[in-house]
This record gives sequence, structure tokens and C-alpha cells, in this order.
Amino acid sequence: MDGEDFARKAAAEAKGLNPGLIVLLVIGVPLVVFLVANYVMYVYAQKNLPPKRKKPVSKKKLKREKLKQGVPVPGE
Repeated sequence: MDGEDFARKAAAEAKGLNPGLIVLLVIGVPLVVFLVANYVMYVYAQKNLPPKRKKPVSKKKLKREKLKQGVPVPGE
């Protein structure tokens, strides 16, 4: 009779999901989906978006760079 009781208890416990497993699924699945979606969007952006434009360099900075190199600035 002990064997039958043990089998019934084991079957009753096996029916419910482990709470740790539920927490792992609730946190793990969205995290994995988020990371995979980010990677897919990153790869898509690298292939399809045009490269960033460089900011235009001001005339003052151009003048300063030319003076550092020793090139005479036209008009002076």
C-alpha cells in the first residue's frame, strides 16, 4: 500500500508546474526575444541605413589647421 500512496503523491505533484520554472520562463523568454529582436534590427540597420554624414568643419577650424601645417591661408 505504501508504494501505491507514493505513486499517487508523485503523480499529483507532477501535475503542477514548478514555480521556479514559471519564473524562469516569464523572465527568460521575453529577455531572449528582446535580445534577438535587437540583433535583427541592428543587422538590418547596418545594411540599409545610409552612413552618417560628417559635421561640416567651420572656416575657423580650417584656418587653424592650415596654420598648424604651415600652409599660407589665401587672402591674408
